[in-house]
Amino acid sequence: MFIAVYEFKVIKGRDEAFRSAWLKLTEGIYQSYGSRGSRLHISAQPNMYVAYAQWPSRDDWANPKGALPAEFDQAKAQMMACLESSKTVYELEVTDDFLQHKPFEPKDVVSGDLI
Repeated sequence: MFIAVYEFKVIKGRDEAFRSAWLKLTEGIYQSYGSRGSRLHISAQPNMYVAYAQWPSRDDWANPKGALPAEFDQAKAQMMACLESSKTVYELEVTDDFLQHKPFEPKDVVSGDLI
């Protein structure tokens, strides 16, 4: 699995429009290019967001197949219009994965093994 980490500096007052466009564009990338989705985070720095996207491979990320449908292309333009800057901060290959979807509960352990 491949992970791309992005940093977005949003124009002051454009946060809501940015987040809406980011979500729509991310949906389009998921549907059209086969990403595994993305998460967007706001940092402690004013107007700074960080996102990470999961992909099956670096090649899938670097070489998307085909064009985005127009509705998602429009979301991309809207998102870019909200930005002072954006960059890919990290390109990462996953080596180990223990990300969980629910909090740990003691009942999840039977004889020292997770179930």
